Amino acid sequence: MELQGAQEPFDIEIGNIVYSVFPEEKDVFLVFKDGQEYVKIIKDTDTAWLKLNPETELPMFGMDEEVHFIGQKIDEELRR
Repeated sequence: MELQGAQEPFDIEIGNIVYSVFPEEKDVFLVFKDGQEYVKIIKDTDTAWLKLNPETELPMFGMDEEVHFIGQKIDEELRR
């Protein structure tokens, strides 16, 4: 299955918050919240997403619920 629009930025909504998502390299996304750079995340497995350290860009292991929800929404958007 080929993912459509994988290179184009898109918006996702969680609750009443709109995030702007900018695909970077494979499975890496830069996320903006309220117009500010917020977090960079990477897809770890089919169901797990990790936050990248802002300075080293290494994955930060540990459950982050917001990152998980953002990742789920990115998956949904990419499957459209």
